[in-house]
This record gives sequence, C-alpha cells and structure tokens, in this order.
Amino acid sequence: MRHEERLEQYRKSVDEALELYLPSDEFLPQKRLVEAMRYSLFAGGKRIRPVFLLEFCRVCGGDPEIAMPFACAVEMIHTYSLIHDDLPCMDDDTLRRGRNCCHVEYGEATALLAGDALQTAAFEIMLDAVLTGGGDMANAARATGIIAMNAGVYGMAGGQQLDIDGSVEFQNPFETVMATHALKTGALIAAAAEVGCILADASEDRRASAVSFAKALGMAFQIRDDILDFEGDAALLGKEVGSDARGGKLTFATVKPIQECKSLVISATQDAIGYLAAFDAEGGEEGRETDFLVWLANDMMNRRS
Repeated sequence: MRHEERLEQYRKSVDEALELYLPSDEFLPQKRLVEAMRYSLFAGGKRIRPVFLLEFCRVCGGDPEIAMPFACAVEMIHTYSLIHDDLPCMDDDTLRRGRNCCHVEYGEATALLAGDALQTAAFEIMLDAVLTGGGDMANAARATGIIAMNAGVYGMAGGQQLDIDGSVEFQNPFETVMATHALKTGALIAAAAEVGCILADASEDRRASAVSFAKALGMAFQIRDDILDFEGDAALLGKEVGSDARGGKLTFATVKPIQECKSLVISATQDAIGYLAAFDAEGGEEGRETDFLVWLANDMMNRRS
C-alpha cells in the first residue's frame, strides 16, 4: 500500500469511529453542546496523533482495531485543547482551520463546555475499552494512565501554563520555548506513540524508542508551525499569519532566526527517524515496517499547513 493511501485509510477509519462515538442527536435537549463538540472534532484535523498510535501498534504486531478507541480518545483530547487554546482567556484567536473558532461560532461558555465534554468523553471511551475492548486489560489500563499523565499538569496542560506565563524560570527565551512545547505539543504526541506500543505488548525498549521518536518529531512539528506563522500562506493555514509575533508571544520563530529554525526542523526530524532503528533491530517481520513512519516524518517536515 502506498504511504499516502495508508495515511488516508487511517484518517478515514478514525473519522468513522469518531462518528460512532459522537453522533449528532437533534432530539437531545442539550444538542447545542454536541453540535459544538462535533464542530471542532470534524473541522478537518490532520489526525496525526491517532495515526501514530495506530501505526506504532501495527508495527509492533498489535491489532489497530483494538487500539482505535484510544486513537479516538487522543484526538478528542487534542481537540478539546485547541478549543480552550483559542478562547479569549488564552490565545484569543478567531480562526481555526479556515473557519470560526468554536467560541466565535457557539459562544465562549458553550465552547468551554465543549472542551470539557470532549475530554470527559475521551476517558469514557478508554475506560470502556479497558473493560470490554477485547485486548489485554492491564495494557489498556496502563495506556489510559499514560494518556492521562501526558494530558495533565506534567504534560499538555502544564505546557499551556508555561505558554501563558512566558516563564522566566529558564535561562533564556529559547529554553523557555523548548520546555513549553516539550509539554504542550510533544507530550500528547509521545503518549500516542507509546500507547500504540503498549497495546501491542511491545518491549520496554520499543516503547522508549517510540517516545523518543515522537518527542523529537513533536518538536520539529512545533518549530515548523512557528515558521508557518511567520511566513506561511494564510489561505493554506486557515488562520491569520503573524499573530504570535504581533502579540509578543515567545515562539521558536520569535527567538531564533528563521533560517536557524528551518535547520532545527531538519535536525529534529532526522533525530526522530534515527530512533526507528530500534524497531528493526529486534527482528521479526512486524518490526521492520517503519517506512511509513519515515515518510510521514519527512512529510510533516515539509508541510505548508
């Protein structure tokens, strides 16, 4: 299967599963909340985190179907974080993926609830999978814990706090940005990769290599994101360009020259790809199929949106 086809198949499968987990319900009295949740969840996201989770599960010899609830849960958590990130009390953005942010479309209060409800739904889905998912119950419970930890104060939410603070606890602005996005961006990506391995009952070495791959690639992804905010095409990005710099926000592109940022994207991507060697070293047919991950890493490095 061609890499593009595999990516599209993953995205289609995730979207179909998300539809089952969060169907529209026009007869529900609180249907406006469901509409707001679906508005953001089906806004055309890249589904990168679910794809990593499913692919690492497959590469390690697991069953992606058993991993699907966790892939959907990770996407719900990511979506809730975007809804909250766009709120007036956070980044105060108005556009996301080429259309109004959730709070612009539904109001700030409903957007806040939509984020809350997506996070709650994610854990409902994972706990149901622990009890009835058909895989190893201990691994499923461990996977849920990994996602929880990386979404909370020691992961994504903690990174968001650093982003708000513009913390002065670090020696220089570059270290601040690195520390912020290791948590805000990298933690949930790393969790997705690790959970894919856990659900396939992979070795500790493979889990560690998957986490290292995802952390390096998450950093490359964020640096590329900051570059695009500096010099990208607003029509392709689906949001305003240059808002971070105008708002005085610390980003890779505001603390380092753009050319140096581009070099950092390349080196971080190369580092990430290097960690995949551990999957080949263990042998077995299921352990040598990392070409798709290599292709995806390079595709993310060169993305324009």
